[in-house]
Amino acid sequence: MIREIKMRRSIRNYNNKSVEDEKILQLLESARLAPSGSNTQPWHFIVVKSELTKQKLAKASHNQKWMLSAPVFIVCVADIRCRIEGTVDVILNENSPQEELKQILRDTSISMEHILLEAENLGLGTCWVAWFTQDEIRPILNIPTDKYVVGIITLGYANEAPKARPRKNLKEIIHYETW
Repeated sequence: MIREIKMRRSIRNYNNKSVEDEKILQLLESARLAPSGSNTQPWHFIVVKSELTKQKLAKASHNQKWMLSAPVFIVCVADIRCRIEGTVDVILNENSPQEELKQILRDTSISMEHILLEAENLGLGTCWVAWFTQDEIRPILNIPTDKYVVGIITLGYANEAPKARPRKNLKEIIHYETW
């Protein structure tokens, strides 16, 4: 797995080859198997191939036109209802104070990373997009206000090969026993 971790890049230019449905399902299976706190599995995934819907999502993502070169978007949504039961009204946005929101964001992010690494393993390129607001992105896909869109993964066959970005040395980030 270290090869996939080392080789994974954020791809912003894709060729126009379609992504096989079997590969998309394999990516979603890798996400389904991710760990989550108390096994709550808060994630949901919306596979988007419609050009019109992709255009709306790219526009809501600060008009990032490069996204449109990807044949598939996977919209990753966290569901707080796995941690807050009942009919209590919950509206989530970037300023929500709920402790449970932090938990579902953490867990859904883990599942998203599973997708990114499995895509690399399958020879696919990805980019995690999160530059949008909930109020702009949710209506496009009819996502309820008690759900939180963690990110959009653009997916396809890469039409570029970016170089590795600099990373800190291990000595700079490791602490033993205390800070």
